[in-house]
Amino acid sequence: MFQDNPLLAQLKQQLRDNIPKKEGVVRGSDRGFGFLETDTRESYFIPPQQMKKVMHGDRITALIRSENEKEQAEPETLITPFLTRFVGRIKLIKDRLNVVPDHPVLKEVIKARPIKGLDEKQFAEGDWVIATLKRHGLTDGSHFAEISELITASEDPEAPWWVVLRRHDLARSAPADAESWQPLEEDLPRADLTALPFVTIDGASTKDMDDALYVAPHADGWLLTVAIADPTAYVAPGSAIDEEAAKRAFTVYLPGRNIPMIPRTLSDELCSLKEGEPRHTLCCELLIRRDGSIAPDFRFFAATICSQGRLIYDQVSDFIELGQAEGFNPSATIIEQIRGLEAITAARHAWRSEHSLVFKDKPDYAFELNEAGEVVAIHVEPRRIANRMVEEAMIAANICAGEFLTRTPGYGIFNVHPGFDPEKLQGAIDLLSAHNAPIADERINTLDGFCQLRRWMDSLPSPFLDSRIRRFQTFAVVTSQPGPHYGLGLNAYATWTSPIRKYGDMVNHRIIKALLRGGECPAESSAELTQLLSDARRKNRFAERDIGDWLYVRFLKSAVGTDQTFNAEIIDVVRGGLKVRLLDNGAVAFIPAGQIFADKKRLNCSWDDGRVYLDQEPRFELGQQIQVKLKDAIEATRSLVATLAEPLDARTQSESIEELEHEVREAQATDLELTSNEVDSNVD
Repeated sequence: MFQDNPLLAQLKQQLRDNIPKKEGVVRGSDRGFGFLETDTRESYFIPPQQMKKVMHGDRITALIRSENEKEQAEPETLITPFLTRFVGRIKLIKDRLNVVPDHPVLKEVIKARPIKGLDEKQFAEGDWVIATLKRHGLTDGSHFAEISELITASEDPEAPWWVVLRRHDLARSAPADAESWQPLEEDLPRADLTALPFVTIDGASTKDMDDALYVAPHADGWLLTVAIADPTAYVAPGSAIDEEAAKRAFTVYLPGRNIPMIPRTLSDELCSLKEGEPRHTLCCELLIRRDGSIAPDFRFFAATICSQGRLIYDQVSDFIELGQAEGFNPSATIIEQIRGLEAITAARHAWRSEHSLVFKDKPDYAFELNEAGEVVAIHVEPRRIANRMVEEAMIAANICAGEFLTRTPGYGIFNVHPGFDPEKLQGAIDLLSAHNAPIADERINTLDGFCQLRRWMDSLPSPFLDSRIRRFQTFAVVTSQPGPHYGLGLNAYATWTSPIRKYGDMVNHRIIKALLRGGECPAESSAELTQLLSDARRKNRFAERDIGDWLYVRFLKSAVGTDQTFNAEIIDVVRGGLKVRLLDNGAVAFIPAGQIFADKKRLNCSWDDGRVYLDQEPRFELGQQIQVKLKDAIEATRSLVATLAEPLDARTQSESIEELEHEVREAQATDLELTSNEVDSNVD
């Protein structure tokens, strides 16, 4: 009698409309339940039956109902799904295709089918695939995905590389080569500098050498000529190769391999500044004064050069620091170049320390792989004098490009770092005031004030405040209009020194060359291109991080459960514990709260404070160095689990592997991107 009764339906809708609603993001649990976390940090329990409708990471609205005096969230409307295109693994159930997303928290088994043209029988249990969510449980009653690509087989030893590349929608191979290559006809005179003793300084295995340097003494200091490989002499704007380069935006560098932006014939051969081979270049000649400042009358010009020294970072550093280097016997001419670059580096570093900003030297970590793709060693590569020589020369050249393009035509491709996030500015001011910073007001949002603040923080004995204040800063972006780069302390910064590897640098080359010809400049880059460049740079760095995490887990499995200890620095404090970086090899590990102290009710891991409190007393903080041991290496989630080498409570050592993995997943559920707090400086 009540079926299809419009009055009853209306009454139900009115009752439903009176139930309070909240919008937020779903945080999943590996135990079936979840939470709705609102933008105002409210949290509402989602019971297991309701979690079947949604996934971790979904943005939804939910009805907030009271059950036994406890509030629970009932998902109602999907705003933004967390899953769209995703990497997953095949799971066969009764010979029917299903896919499980490759994510630390997502455990859903999603029914799936391949797109037209893919044979369902080609997929086997555990194969890696690309899939797209086509139906969502909250809108369609159940989840359903479409498989568009087989990445690789389950047991492929090279799976980490292929999976990471496709996860971030990056190419797996070099662009197609042309049948033949000839320089374009350009109405641009090129100075013949082949007689000058230019040198390149790179890693021992580098093939795509894109910068060469020449120093000449000058009455006021040093005349530095920076010569940069010129792929735009071969690649015409709008050509198929140019369009592919724009799409890729960057060369992707991963352990053991790189995926070039342009064909290898160009990047590794015709454009690479090989010793003894003439090459087309775009050059900047600039006067570095003895006080380290750059004279304003720098000039750009096209030239042909011939490198007379293919130098290696470590050999040059050993030669300068130790007075000799094994297997390195440079001529008097090359020694003169090395000494000139060493002097320029000292002068520029001193000038930037006082007038702009310099970064603290942090080591790089290099994976050594065997032919099977297994990690046999991880080498710590400190930023030595030779690295700084090249870095200072490139920064100086890019400063000149920023000024040159700002004057005329007023646009280009610029790296802009706006400093503090406007929405977080007051929080930064409050934090600085609490620490008695010399600048703790709106001046931190000016370039001069930001530089003064950074120099003061760099002088502090502890990195704690530096680590905390970075949370209030924003990331660098790519724009077509000039703007300040707060991270470098500069008014404008436009890179042009890596056109083999960066499409934005190719764009700047074309603008500079057009100005040199006196002709019409290329049009200002569109917002779509600059956004593509920003997104691509971010994707590349995620890819580098992801493959590193995978290889670290494989390499460090042998240390799990042993007495081997690692020096570590605390890089983040999250609700569930600590994230640390192992200083011996660069790996990031997680210390669950239960591995810090057994009675977690007495422990407070405060992200807001950047500290861990035990019984309300601070015990650990951001930037602090501690000793840790490895407790687990979980390849399924590419996670390292650590414990304190000297536990605060012996009971913290007793957790089972299952309990540890649960804590790791719970912590990862609060961190969708697993990004670093470090601000991207993008100096090159």
